[in-house]
Amino acid sequence: MKNNKKGFTLIELLVVIAIIGLLATLSVVALNNARMKSRDAKRVSDIKQVQTALELYFVDQNSYPTGSATVLGSTGADTLSSTSGFASAAAGTTYMGQVPAEPTPAAVPAGYVYSALPASCTGTACTGYNLVFGLEGATGGLTSGAHTANANGIQ
Repeated sequence: MKNNKKGFTLIELLVVIAIIGLLATLSVVALNNARMKSRDAKRVSDIKQVQTALELYFVDQNSYPTGSATVLGSTGADTLSSTSGFASAAAGTTYMGQVPAEPTPAAVPAGYVYSALPASCTGTACTGYNLVFGLEGATGGLTSGAHTANANGIQ
């Protein structure tokens, strides 16, 4: 007498389910890593765009915008213009119509923080700036953590 039952045994099904679970876990981990690298690449790109706008501002105004610990992209610092500097509304020549905000989730330190140099500068006395930003992981030769950008580049 032949047993012609067709189908899978319980062990075969458990092995297949375990393999599918392992593959799903690996793909989620890889996806999260790709998302982190994407956010870091956007952060570096945003900082370079702000640096370019600041250099254009400097060429026209012979000074950098005033400000101390200004979080860029937030309310009150979402445009860059010749009359207002970093402000909520542009006036005069517009260098950045929309200053980028940091992608979420935020890195450490959070936000793009602009500070004019020297710290007590007013009007045409702002001869430099610092942009402080953070990265979640290593990207483009930069390590994770806090970094500073200025007229000399990104450190």
